[in-house]
Amino acid sequence: MPIEPFALERWQSRYEHTVGINLSESGVHPLRVRDLLEPDDVDSLLEQSLEYTQTNGTIALRERIATLYQGATPADILVTNGGSEANFVSCWKLISPGDEVVSIQPNYMQLPGLARAFGAHVREVWLRAEQSRWTLDLDAVRAAVTDRTRLIAVCNPNNPTGSRLSDADVTKLCDIAATHGCWVLADEIYRGAELDGLAAPTAWGRYDRVLITAGVSKAYGLPGLRIGWVAGPSDVIDDLWARRDYTSIATGAISDLLARAALEPARRDLLLQRTRRILKQNQDTVAAWVSRQPSVHQIPPEAGGVTLVGYSGSRDSMALAEAIRVEHDLLVVPGAHFGLDYHLRLGIGGKSAPLSTGLERLGRAIAAQT
Repeated sequence: MPIEPFALERWQSRYEHTVGINLSESGVHPLRVRDLLEPDDVDSLLEQSLEYTQTNGTIALRERIATLYQGATPADILVTNGGSEANFVSCWKLISPGDEVVSIQPNYMQLPGLARAFGAHVREVWLRAEQSRWTLDLDAVRAAVTDRTRLIAVCNPNNPTGSRLSDADVTKLCDIAATHGCWVLADEIYRGAELDGLAAPTAWGRYDRVLITAGVSKAYGLPGLRIGWVAGPSDVIDDLWARRDYTSIATGAISDLLARAALEPARRDLLLQRTRRILKQNQDTVAAWVSRQPSVHQIPPEAGGVTLVGYSGSRDSMALAEAIRVEHDLLVVPGAHFGLDYHLRLGIGGKSAPLSTGLERLGRAIAAQT
């Protein structure tokens, strides 16, 4: 199958380790192993056998994940190597050549890219940028969905805008899908990283054709574990498991153990409190910076480790991001990677000092091209 270039991932992987300041990351600053384990847990880590784990995820880990979804059991969970594999096996299962996929845009571009790779026609429905928030045009969704629609793909909380759908919007989105018998594929990997502490509504439990993809990379600050998952009907999860036998087979034993530790309820609460504290502090820094920039605007993010800032000037986002990288030793993500030119995506989950320095450099770069 033809694969289109994944411009966002290639941009980051090519340059993120070559710059002085990296504001391209979309999660919170990664934890260390010592931050995750209590002293009494260290022996269990050192005694862990480096064996293959159960290929759909250990029962203990799937039990922990299932508690995040009301009424779910371990049979409703497939553990994957990160959220990316979760999205991949889900699209592989659901999409056939000639299908239509409705993608709520902007979106993490893996989903529409995979849909096209598997032979689908992608119809885009764009979030609307209003004065203080991004909103979903449900009438546009209804107009886009047809009897040929196989799935509606949505990222909630959203990458790159940092917005989240309302509970009513999620219900209505599932109702639209139910009218046509199509699936909802909800990438909820940023759920838990809400700045105000109010969890974004999940699509789980609203309709019988829903798949949720998520993981510990973004909201938990554990991208190096490469632990993701799919939550869905057990019979479909079995089919996804069969496909995973052809991809990465199993996750690492150490990653499985550490993910179980992270999702222990009391520890999970502490990790998400840390995440929200970091994001709120850094968003305050970004908001103060935006207020001093005459040619920059921002709709404040509600959740996730990213924010989108718009700017005015002569350079499109690809040209400006390249100039920022070369001339200012700073990596940001061009909005063109999401179909939103004259915007830049900034990571707000990192340490405060590099963020402040990076914003100073970014301000100079934007001012120089206006």
